[in-house]
Amino acid sequence: MRRAGTALLATCAAVAALTTVAAPPVWAHGGRSGEGNGLAGCAGAAPVVCHFDVAPGTYRVRLVLGGGSVAGSTAVTAETRRAMLAETPTAPGETVRRSFTVDVRDPEGEPTGATGSPGLDLVVGGTAPQLAGLHVERVRTPQILLAGDSTVCDQAGEPYTGWGQQLPQYLTDRVTVANYAASGEGSQSFRDKPVLFPALRSRIHHGDLVLVQLAHNDKQTDRETYRANLTAMIEDVRAEGGRPVLVTPIVRRWFNTDGTLDNGTALLVNGLGVDLPAEMRALAAEQDTPLVDLTALTKARVEELGPEGSKALYLYNEKRDNTHTSVRGAGEYAALVLAGLRDQGLLAPRAVR
Repeated sequence: MRRAGTALLATCAAVAALTTVAAPPVWAHGGRSGEGNGLAGCAGAAPVVCHFDVAPGTYRVRLVLGGGSVAGSTAVTAETRRAMLAETPTAPGETVRRSFTVDVRDPEGEPTGATGSPGLDLVVGGTAPQLAGLHVERVRTPQILLAGDSTVCDQAGEPYTGWGQQLPQYLTDRVTVANYAASGEGSQSFRDKPVLFPALRSRIHHGDLVLVQLAHNDKQTDRETYRANLTAMIEDVRAEGGRPVLVTPIVRRWFNTDGTLDNGTALLVNGLGVDLPAEMRALAAEQDTPLVDLTALTKARVEELGPEGSKALYLYNEKRDNTHTSVRGAGEYAALVLAGLRDQGLLAPRAVR
């Protein structure tokens, strides 16, 4: 079993030397938002919507924000509602520069979902968006690839939001998130479908992180099969020079009468009595594989907020849904994943925004 011993981003200088530009980079400048900013490929003011006809690949986007006579506050999403930049304030007359990388692929959202639009799509929004300049170029960076289900994936329709969809906003342009999670998938189906694990595996470069959170749809998977599926993915990732990380599933918001989540529904014990998070923990130890115990972390957060406050993390108010997260919940859970990676030294400090 081959292990990738180098840390993600430890060879950033070498990666930068390999950076390629498939076509001349796009530069666009303009005036204040709301006054016809003149940005090539962009239209509108609040939000500013931009489209670039580029081939699938990894693209660095550099932005100049602000410059207006009044204060601004700008946030950016890309492709299928991926959060790339959190609200960024600018004072009157002030400009700031921000950058991030976007994984442009086809389909642009869930691999098993609708194709979406070709090329790169950006929405420059926020409470008072101000876009003064924009630059797009094709690059190669280290990657974080995601294998997961509907609680992780790039959800096309509001209000549903996966934590993988919110993860990019916490990262700098030195690393790219490629989210291959898809709704309804369990450990077996994710391995079997060509557009899921096989496609993800073909993308792995030496040192890339591959995060695996599969459990919610393993409702009738026996212990041996579940462990075998995860083990096979660990081995395949390592065979490509990647670094697998097991991520235990987010909890379901299902309280006991005493305000705790200590029950099988909340903690992902399946219909055969298999404690799926416990199996992931044990397997991680046996396989010497890093683990982010997102089950424990989300349990603590939901119990901290209590039965009423935790509704906002899920879609209880909108859909009476105690499994899928809101934008807020997905953002908080993505931050927990990020902290778990950072605390174990799996991400270099310069990769984190």
